[in-house]
Amino acid sequence: MNIRLNDKALALTTEEGASVAALLAAQAVAPQGVAVALNGAVLPRSRWPETPLVEGDELHLFTAIAGG
Repeated sequence: MNIRLNDKALALTTEEGASVAALLAAQAVAPQGVAVALNGAVLPRSRWPETPLVEGDELHLFTAIAGG
């Protein structure tokens, strides 16, 4: 399956594409301080494990940065 992650093409195995949570784990992304937008809409963290990825999905990961 092929998706786009942060504007870069990414080919996924079945396990990696099983859910948003599985993709983040496969990419070694720690969930603390991360927000996910799936196809232009913010996806609540509570839905990451149950949201499957499909061919052509676009994900953007955002991290919180402290500053002033």
